[in-house]
Amino acid sequence: MDLTHYGHACVLTELPIGERTLRLLFDPGTYSRDFEGLRDLDLILITHAHPDHIDVDRLLALLAENPSAQLVLGADSNTALADRAEAVRDRIHLVSPGDKLALGGVGIEVVGGEHACIHSALPTSANNGYIINGGSLLHPGDAFDELAGPIDVLLLPIGGPWMKIGESIDYLRALAPRIAVPIHQAGLAEIHQNMHIGLLRNLAPTGTDIVVLDHAVPRDLARIE
Repeated sequence: MDLTHYGHACVLTELPIGERTLRLLFDPGTYSRDFEGLRDLDLILITHAHPDHIDVDRLLALLAENPSAQLVLGADSNTALADRAEAVRDRIHLVSPGDKLALGGVGIEVVGGEHACIHSALPTSANNGYIINGGSLLHPGDAFDELAGPIDVLLLPIGGPWMKIGESIDYLRALAPRIAVPIHQAGLAEIHQNMHIGLLRNLAPTGTDIVVLDHAVPRDLARIE
């Protein structure tokens, strides 16, 4: 499995499936950059409708340049597209937590359901987490939902108005993945990003590696023991 981080919650996952490589892109949002030139995408998955997870203009442009790409998203994100998505309507897969589907030879399980609370005075919003291929990879979106199954690679949020780093550490320790990749960091100053990553490394469970990806540089996670 190769991962490329385009900032914040946007991650390209390249999975070998039989004799080909499946290319999945998560959450191309407003805080992310340099994903616009990606081609030969198979799937684009959106966790929820907040702009840092879905940049509608760039998403539609990306779909136009990737005519075979399927779009997986929830009802809230579909509403955010409004009537601008008519040209790609036949490529949209509306999902909600509990759904399981197979696209392009890869299994997708939808988990979660609700965005983590920012403040009780604000309305709640939806959130889909995505488990790929039975636990090979998890993108949780903006929530730390309790999960039963093992996870190999966890895309781990480390900063946001809905969380504190202690919650991220607890989630990491509960899931105990082989690898955790810090994401959702764009709102943190560099000094705080480094502090949070240091805390994760110090408090990670035995057997878990914290792997920080350089911006827009692919990393082969199979080579990490």
